[in-house]
Amino acid sequence: MKEKVINILLVEDDEVDVMNIKRAFKKNNITNPLYVAGNGLEALAMLRGQEGKPPIMPTHRRLILLDLNMPKMNGIEFLQELRADPELKATPVIVLTTSDEDKDKLEAYNLNVGGYILKPVTFMNFAQIMVALNNYWTLSELPH
Repeated sequence: MKEKVINILLVEDDEVDVMNIKRAFKKNNITNPLYVAGNGLEALAMLRGQEGKPPIMPTHRRLILLDLNMPKMNGIEFLQELRADPELKATPVIVLTTSDEDKDKLEAYNLNVGGYILKPVTFMNFAQIMVALNNYWTLSELPH
């Protein structure tokens, strides 16, 4: 069975969380390409391209891991923009955040996220979540 490569965009402003996710990928031999954007505006530029340049991320088989609490453009604003864009609206998004607010959960699900996961405190739990997500996206059928 040919391995399905999924291009993952991590939209996260916390350097420690970025480092933990990269460590979890490495520890568990998750080899999917990982792109990192520090906020929603950067993420949109990476997905769309800007100033006549092509997107930094491949335009197929993409998955977004999204934090909600970020500067410049937060996760909910990013989701609103993503879902309003005909080229990007079908991109699967999983929220990975510290926000346990019901209003954030409701807004995220209303914007068609594939999951809402609270960030774990320990690296061990981070690693377990990345393994579960890797199993999920390996089994998921994404558009080419």
